[in-house]
Amino acid sequence: MKLVLMGTNSFVVPIFDAIKNAGHEILAVFTRAPKPVGRKQVLTPSPVHMWAEQNGLVVHTNIGEYNYSPDMIVVISYGVILRDNVLSSGPCVNIHPSALPQYRGPSPIRTAIFNGDEKSAVCLMDVTAELDAGGVHMRREFDIAPNDTNDDIEAKVSKLASKMMVEYLDNPEKYPAVPQVGEPTFTRKFTGADEMIDWSKSPIQIHNQIRALGCGRTKVNGVDVKILETKIENGELKVIRIQPAGKKPMDWKSFVNGLRGAEIKYGE
Repeated sequence: MKLVLMGTNSFVVPIFDAIKNAGHEILAVFTRAPKPVGRKQVLTPSPVHMWAEQNGLVVHTNIGEYNYSPDMIVVISYGVILRDNVLSSGPCVNIHPSALPQYRGPSPIRTAIFNGDEKSAVCLMDVTAELDAGGVHMRREFDIAPNDTNDDIEAKVSKLASKMMVEYLDNPEKYPAVPQVGEPTFTRKFTGADEMIDWSKSPIQIHNQIRALGCGRTKVNGVDVKILETKIENGELKVIRIQPAGKKPMDWKSFVNGLRGAEIKYGE
């Protein structure tokens, strides 16, 4: 099958690799343009861009350059709105990591963890003009463990989606699209403001916030910190790793030792 692949993020790479290894002809890969990274703001290509170059594939970073007629277009975490010139050029499918129609939009994994969900799903669906509203060809459920982070769930999704895409592309007619049923809910992009810890919330809410977003920002004894890892123990929030402003990450015990016996005050 002749394919055009579109994606950007690192968890997409194993899925595209599985598709390539299944023997399909990849006409081109579309990804986001390189972005400034680090203190020196070095322009860095996306993980998908680097994967495509390593495999000798044609790479585009401008959707305006699209001029293909593939058997199918595969879109996963691309981050670019597709126009009619793409959608009319061939069947277009997407991997969306939620139990659609729940959590349409840009952050389904983070939202599920943030909300404390214990289950979610990976859906292989048609791409339509309406956001994440296409029919679903395949659906696979998975569990979200109490300490799973966004990275953990991305790894689960990547593994599931790799198998789903290979199976689907081998025989698309076997998996007709089924319309989504139920009232949709929508996600939004999280911002730095969402990382600020509100200590009036419950321990489990704060734990979910940190594992969903990768950190929670607050003050501990007047020091600006990022709390990087926590767990719930006997109903209480236990800090495991922390990063004081201007310093490297450290374990909680090392940070507490530096307080020299002072009473620990969160948010102050």
